[in-house]
Amino acid sequence: MSFEGVHTPLVTPFKADGEINHDLLAKHATDLVGRVAGLGVGGTTGEYYALSYEERVQTFNTVAEAVGGKTYLTAGINATTTREVIRLGQEAKRAGMSALLVAAPYYAQPTQGELLNHLLKVDDSLDMPIMLYNFPARTGTAISDEVLEVLLERPNFIAMKESTGDVSHLHHLATHFRDKLVLSCGMDDQALEFFAWGAKSWVGGASNFLPEAHTELFDTCAKRGDFETGRKLMTRLLPVLELLERSGKFIQYVRYGCELAGKPVGVAREPLGTLTEEECQAFAKLVKPLLRNE
Repeated sequence: MSFEGVHTPLVTPFKADGEINHDLLAKHATDLVGRVAGLGVGGTTGEYYALSYEERVQTFNTVAEAVGGKTYLTAGINATTTREVIRLGQEAKRAGMSALLVAAPYYAQPTQGELLNHLLKVDDSLDMPIMLYNFPARTGTAISDEVLEVLLERPNFIAMKESTGDVSHLHHLATHFRDKLVLSCGMDDQALEFFAWGAKSWVGGASNFLPEAHTELFDTCAKRGDFETGRKLMTRLLPVLELLERSGKFIQYVRYGCELAGKPVGVAREPLGTLTEEECQAFAKLVKPLLRNE
């Protein structure tokens, strides 16, 4: 088991009062086992930034207790300080998570030297497989080639979720780090391009409600190299993925997608709101035909 394949960054279900629904989180994770290659807890899709430290630890424990040993589990441990990231990582390790997802500390905007020091300290403290997360639009800091080259000298830095949205940077990573790094698609509407350039991993939020569609596309392209069929599959899936990535309401759409799939998970925590009735109707028209094929 590894970072390869489709990994679902789990949505965090909320009750009507805004508290985490741990029973539903466990059920949702269990329902996805075997339909995707692995699950992620504490990522952007799970609204980690809106959860307290205690809540984040509880979600690690809930998912690990429900499906630990049955699938590959990655814990997102991003925070604003090195100390907090390590504390979260220690709890993830204690819970029995398989690996870690680590981005640049958000808002702080460290220099590249400071970022490197941060990531090395995380590795020294936790000694677990790590997928880096390059998402400068959210964190404010990109992971440079210079930092990446140093990190890849260590055995725990195995993969990177690339979420810049810059196809030229995808080309750069695919050609310069081809044999050193498991490249993971982190921009869902560019999945076909990632697979064409050798990506062996896909962390896709919409796989919360369309797991088979994601796995079929991945297997067709990344495993079998059948891009003629892959283009047809992507053509069907692309309108959904484009709306998620380009609308500014990624999490709201993932949550409504789960509802359309018969797995309502509640609304996002404020300041995020809900979709309008018109947005719901338009999204349902795109998603329902795909659900019939799940």
